[in-house]
Amino acid sequence: MSARALVAAALLAALATGAAEPPAEPPLDADGYRVVVPPYAFRFPADHASHPRYRIEWWYYTGHLATPGRSFGYEMTFFRVGLPQHRTHSASAWVAHDLVFLHLALTDETRGRFRSYETARRAALGLAGADSTRYRVWLDGDSAQLAPDGRTHELRGEAPGFSLSLSLVPLKPPVIHGTDGVSRKGPGLGEASHYYSLTRLATRGRVAVDGDTLGVSGLSWMDHEFTSNGLSRSLAGWDWFSVQLDDGRELMLYRLRERRGGIAPASSGTLVGRDGRTRKLAAADVTVRATGRWKSPKTGAEYPSGWVIEVPSERLQLRLEPTLADQELVARSMGGVAYWEGSVRIEGRGPGGPVRGEGYVELTGYAGAPPY
Repeated sequence: MSARALVAAALLAALATGAAEPPAEPPLDADGYRVVVPPYAFRFPADHASHPRYRIEWWYYTGHLATPGRSFGYEMTFFRVGLPQHRTHSASAWVAHDLVFLHLALTDETRGRFRSYETARRAALGLAGADSTRYRVWLDGDSAQLAPDGRTHELRGEAPGFSLSLSLVPLKPPVIHGTDGVSRKGPGLGEASHYYSLTRLATRGRVAVDGDTLGVSGLSWMDHEFTSNGLSRSLAGWDWFSVQLDDGRELMLYRLRERRGGIAPASSGTLVGRDGRTRKLAAADVTVRATGRWKSPKTGAEYPSGWVIEVPSERLQLRLEPTLADQELVARSMGGVAYWEGSVRIEGRGPGGPVRGEGYVELTGYAGAPPY
C-alpha cells in the first residue's frame, strides 16, 4: 500500500471512531472567562478544587450538629470572584486575580441564638486563595480542604464568639444537578452553572461557643458551583432548599423568582434515593407553599418562614419549620447584601409512611439584590 493510501486509510479510521474532532473549548466572555455550556464531564476529586477559568465559584457547607443536651445548625461558605483576566496578567505575588469571601454562621437551636460572621480578602501574598491543583480554599486561618485520604473534607472556621473544626466523610457519591453537567438558571447563553452536591456527609468535630468547647456529631451537606454569569436581570432572587430525610433520601430544590411574579421555568431540583440514584425534578414536578412570614428587625425585609413542599409523583409531602426565625446574614463585605440562611426541621409523609428530617433553606433577593 502506498504512503498516500496509508494516510487515507488512517483518516477514514479516525472519522469512523469520531477521533478526528477534538472536544470543543467552551466560549469565552469579554473578560476571558469560560461561558457555561454543555456538555461538562465532572471528575472527582479533581473538581472539588478551584476552577479559575470561570468567574464565580462557591463551596457551601451546611449541617446539623449535636452534643448531649444541645443542638446546632451551621453554615460555612467560601466565595471566589475572579477579577477580569486582562487586568491581572502580572505574576507578582502582590497582584490579586481573585477576591475571596467567607460567610460563617452558627444557629444555637437549643438556646435560640443566631451568630454570623463574614469577611473578605484579595487573593494575594498567600493570605487567601483557592487552589486549582488540589482542593483547598482559605482566608487567613479559615479553610475548607480535602484530607490526604482524598475523601474526608476538613473545615476550620473561627469568628468572634464561636468557632468550629469539623471532619466530614461522604456517605454517597457526588450528585450532579441538571443535564449534561449543566444546571440551567435561564434560557440565555451561559445562564447556567456546573453544580454538584454531596448530600449526606457524616460529620464529627468540635464547636467552641459561650466559653465551652463541645464535641459534636451530625450530618452535613456540601454544594459546589462555578459559573461566569450572575443572575438574569429578569430574576429577583431564589429560594433554595436542602432536605435530608430519615428514610435515607435527600432533596435539593431551587425556585428562581421572577421580578414580574411567578417562578421561572428553569427552576428545578434533584431527588436522591437511598442508594444514591437520582431523579431530576422540573419546576412543574414540585409545589412549594409558604406557611408564614417573618420581618427582619435589621433590614426591614420580609421573608417567607415555614413551607410545605410536595412532590406528587413521589407521594412526598413535607413541612419545613425554621429552628429559629432570625437567621438573616448581612454581608457588609458584599456591599450590605442580606439573605436568610437557616436550619429547618422537617416532618411529613412519603410512600412508606411518616418521615422526619432536617435541612437548610436559603432566601435571597428579599432585602435587595442577591449576593451573586
